[in-house]
Amino acid sequence: MKVKVLGCSGAEFPGHHLPGFLLDDRILFDAGSLTTALNWKAQQRIEKIFVTHAHLDHMRGILFLADNLIVGNVERQVKVLSVPPVLRTIKQHLLNSAVWPDFTVIPTFHGAVLSLVGLERGQPYRTGDYAITPFNVDHSVPAVGYLVEDGQGRRLFYTGDTGRTDATWKRLRKKPVHALIIEVAFPNRMGEKAILAKHLTPRLLEDEVAKIIPPPEKIYINHVKPQYFNTIRRELGRLKLRNLHLLHDGETIRI
Repeated sequence: MKVKVLGCSGAEFPGHHLPGFLLDDRILFDAGSLTTALNWKAQQRIEKIFVTHAHLDHMRGILFLADNLIVGNVERQVKVLSVPPVLRTIKQHLLNSAVWPDFTVIPTFHGAVLSLVGLERGQPYRTGDYAITPFNVDHSVPAVGYLVEDGQGRRLFYTGDTGRTDATWKRLRKKPVHALIIEVAFPNRMGEKAILAKHLTPRLLEDEVAKIIPPPEKIYINHVKPQYFNTIRRELGRLKLRNLHLLHDGETIRI
């Protein structure tokens, strides 16, 4: 399993790309940096986009990919997958022909460039050698993380944006996670703000990881606010967590 980090930032600044994780060049998890990090040839290879939640920093690239495919006369359809509340928000508030063209009916109703595919929480969606299962996480809007399992039994769990979430780890109990991509948005001194916004700090991360049984083999940190990057890096370094890695745009994770 190979995952390329298109972006892993919690805010947009020069040199910092929004969240996007590309599996085997064709399956994308979140699309904040899809069209800013991938060239045109790579954009055309995207087949499916799994969205964790409908905040703009996680799905903005879907809008521009659709436009690029239409303008480029590429006759193909990209599936956008998530749980129904997330898809409803995307359809009602973005692909509504007011904020952005409704590419779920363009160029034709039966041959639209985008197809919205609803997923059921806890039920695997199979594509190629992968089973991809959405599990609820606790964020300020409806949100899920994704458990990705390959044919060799290797497992990745990507949380997307999340705060403290006991129920998620209970659902994953006894499913060994070989790689966990989890967010840390704020430094410890902003713990109250993180809890209110349903994000994590290094201290809150440590509490969450303690709930995961068995513990993940490798922990990858994502969604750090660039304004606090150095502080968060130092605070993560002081944690007593094994195999912790702070992600950077453009790197590749091999699981």
